[in-house]
Amino acid sequence: MTNQNLTLLTDFYQLTMMQGYFKAGAKETVIFDMFYRTNPSGSGYAICCGLEQVIDYIKNLRFTAEDIEYLRGLKIFDEDFLEYLAEFRFSGDIYAIPEGTVVFPMEPLLKVIAPIMEAQLIETAILNIVNHQSLIATKASRVCFAARGEGVMEFGLRRAQGPDAGTYGARAAVIGGCIGTSNVLCAKMFGVPALGTHAHSWIMSFEDELTAFRKYAELYPNNATLLVDTYDTLRSGVPNAIRVFKEMRDAGKMPTKYGIRLDSGDLAYLSKKARKMLDAEGFTDAIICASSDLDEYLIDSLKTQGAAINSWGVGTNLITSKDCPAFGGVYKLAAVERDGKFIPKIKLSENQWKITNPGNKTIFRIYDKETGKLKADLIALVGETYDENYPLMLFDPVATWKKTYLEPGTYTMKEILVPVFLGGECVYTSPSVMEIRENCARELNTLWDETRRLVNPHEVYVDLSNELYQLKNTLLDQMSKKR
Repeated sequence: MTNQNLTLLTDFYQLTMMQGYFKAGAKETVIFDMFYRTNPSGSGYAICCGLEQVIDYIKNLRFTAEDIEYLRGLKIFDEDFLEYLAEFRFSGDIYAIPEGTVVFPMEPLLKVIAPIMEAQLIETAILNIVNHQSLIATKASRVCFAARGEGVMEFGLRRAQGPDAGTYGARAAVIGGCIGTSNVLCAKMFGVPALGTHAHSWIMSFEDELTAFRKYAELYPNNATLLVDTYDTLRSGVPNAIRVFKEMRDAGKMPTKYGIRLDSGDLAYLSKKARKMLDAEGFTDAIICASSDLDEYLIDSLKTQGAAINSWGVGTNLITSKDCPAFGGVYKLAAVERDGKFIPKIKLSENQWKITNPGNKTIFRIYDKETGKLKADLIALVGETYDENYPLMLFDPVATWKKTYLEPGTYTMKEILVPVFLGGECVYTSPSVMEIRENCARELNTLWDETRRLVNPHEVYVDLSNELYQLKNTLLDQMSKKR
């Protein structure tokens, strides 16, 4: 699934607009921002994800002879335009927030600076890739937060919306905090742990449950996690699992990792009963794993109920982000180059959240110097500079009377948009998925727990610099006079 030519993974109107630009001789450089307006799943943040696949897409952006022939057959595109497409290569710049970074509404996750035809073409694929993986990474981080540090395994492949969603969704889930995936293709492609136990069919294929458990433990003595709910969890499954563990212990073959998995029933009740049964026989370190249509809310409820579960397998509700199936990222024109200068552009709307931020922008992340916790993000115009030895005044760009004054020496700042492509050449090396996962964990630790809570999280403010705020209002005033 890597190194694919996804050039035709675009909306048809991108190509018709490209031909229109081509016929009009439009070659100006433009700036597009990819951002989103609302955090998914009621979250207080999102996790940016998918950049490695965007890089792969841009590197392989070519119209093949077969692509050109297909487009010719549509009887829409002229030969001179098709000849242009045959030689097409991306020549622009792309800046992006690194994968695994916590992000917030309205700030550019990715910025494209390129000739207008190039920037237009890549919109759809970028949105497709980043929207999906950011959605699943965010969902995974919420599920892992609910598990309170206990391992969460991604088990969703069979319920995902197709092979790509299952594989790249699993990649995103690991970045968001899962310890591994049941998806072997994802594990192979991205170097993440492949995890899993066995199915009910394994138990049912043997004459009895005990024989099935014995055989599985014999085959996989260092990962003897036995599924105990095929017939009767407490009267059959758990006692038979304990019998196998005793046999292993008596033979001096006690595994370092062993336990049971619950996949149905009242997980709180069953896990507590199973814990007592295991502990009574000396198996106090046995893992109790649970699956069965889990999500962050059910896991949180089970923890509140005192469930004796310390390992979680989460499938459908994670890989599909069932409660919020779309991320909602958009790609909007922010500036057009005229005579060597970028002229800012703005989109108006009756909805204030759909009014875009104009111009060539960057993002500064502001931390509390003492705690290292994130205080706010500041969207500014490229070229603005800040000195941490001077005070900083932040204000809400909508409710402007809400202000925060930061004393010198009490905060630190860093720019979080980094160059990925310059002049069409990739200048960024993607870390491994497990390295991105580690970075994501560090990023999440910069959030206050109030921002990570599952319900009514505290909002992290995304402010505009004074220069950007003034520019935006000037354009709004100009546009209102023209209407």
